[in-house]
Amino acid sequence: MKHKGKALNAASVILGKGLMLVVLLSGFTAFFWPKSPGLAALICALGFVFFAFVLWFFRDPDPVVPPDPSLIVAPAHGTVDVIDETTEKEVMGGPCRRISIFLSVFNVHVQQSPVEGSVFYQTHTPGLFLNALKTESAAHNENVLIGFNATKTPGVRIGVRLITGLIARRIIPWTRIGEIVAKGERISLIQFGSRVNVYLPLKSEVTVKLGDKVFGGQTVLGRLL
Repeated sequence: MKHKGKALNAASVILGKGLMLVVLLSGFTAFFWPKSPGLAALICALGFVFFAFVLWFFRDPDPVVPPDPSLIVAPAHGTVDVIDETTEKEVMGGPCRRISIFLSVFNVHVQQSPVEGSVFYQTHTPGLFLNALKTESAAHNENVLIGFNATKTPGVRIGVRLITGLIARRIIPWTRIGEIVAKGERISLIQFGSRVNVYLPLKSEVTVKLGDKVFGGQTVLGRLL
């Protein structure tokens, strides 16, 4: 499956740097405080906890994608905390429906395509790093916006905005303009807590509710009409 294993590769880079830091700190304490072996042991224990957290955070389960082409799946794992109508000009070209999903540090942070389609738009916008728990972070934080032309419903566009947070400061998109993606296919990785907005046509049915827990590539957000 395309992009499978890339999250683990990102984790391995962080783990490598973390291992080097643990070794250096342990050596430093052993040299300057040789009579305090407990300090070095504490550093190693904290390092183990950090390694375990990183491996758990970068987990990347395979979604069970619903086959109905009219269904729109969640692009991210998290909690739905905004359902409204807004104006998004870059991808949607005007008024549209918006569903916003908050990702805590406990959620999977690999994102999936909400529909089968072609990537026709992708842009990175620098910005702030406000707490992603605040919905206004979507308007001010650094983000990547990806636009999809739905294959099974010609003329229909879907937008996904990947938004950084207070801790999450790196978005790694795996898509490129012109690429054809399958529904539920891995499209990006956001490192640590963040937010993802999905923009739908006004002529679409939203089936999720505020407070719903959703799973990327699997949970149905709505239906194209």
